[in-house]
Amino acid sequence: MRHSLALFLLLTLVACGTNGTKTIGSTAAEKAAVEAKASVEDLYKEAQKSLDDGSYDEAIKSFESLQSHYPYGRYAQQAQLEIAYAYYKKNEVDASISAAERFIKQYPNNPHVDYAYYLKGLARFNGDNDMFSSISGEDPTERDPKAAQDSFIAFKDLIARFPKSKYAPDAILRMQYLVNALAKYEVHVASYYLRRGAHIAAVNRAKEVLSLYPNTLSTRDALIIMVKGYDAMGLKALRDDTQRILDKNFPKQP
Repeated sequence: MRHSLALFLLLTLVACGTNGTKTIGSTAAEKAAVEAKASVEDLYKEAQKSLDDGSYDEAIKSFESLQSHYPYGRYAQQAQLEIAYAYYKKNEVDASISAAERFIKQYPNNPHVDYAYYLKGLARFNGDNDMFSSISGEDPTERDPKAAQDSFIAFKDLIARFPKSKYAPDAILRMQYLVNALAKYEVHVASYYLRRGAHIAAVNRAKEVLSLYPNTLSTRDALIIMVKGYDAMGLKALRDDTQRILDKNFPKQP
């Protein structure tokens, strides 16, 4: 009987010791989790402060360090988006777009993924889209409209995927501007050809305005170039037909 009681007490002590170990281990894990959360929050706040202060290189390094030490969770996801934004503020267009595309690929279901699409369009819009700034007196054919076209496509993609996004209204306005700017660019190129006697090239470029950008302010200018081009080539029937279209759609003011 004494042996049975002693055995019972021994088993009880072992069980208590085991339970105690589990409690201690669980507490240690919870403590480590709390400390890790505090650390990642501190890293994020530090990186965000650098971003707010305009120290974009430092912010990028801090966000990348955060991702390296804590590659999972919402802070790592947000850090990737902030990296894209920091590159955008630095006017490093390709780096910003690459970072935004990585975010889209890695976190397609993130609630802020619409901003990544918006940022792609914005980076091209504000970065490389200077082909309209000082076009007079230069050869406009040497300028590359691809940046504006890429920006338009990115904004269009945003609106198609997220029509209710809070960034959609601004994207639509920028798309309208880009369409008019691209049409104006085509008119400049057509006018350049016309001045140099390349009448066929001028007419063909003006036709592109009518087919690609039919509802823009540049339609009238494109028709005028076509009338002049046809007239210079002696194509009177085409000139008169185009003139009638011009007069019908843009009647002369008294």
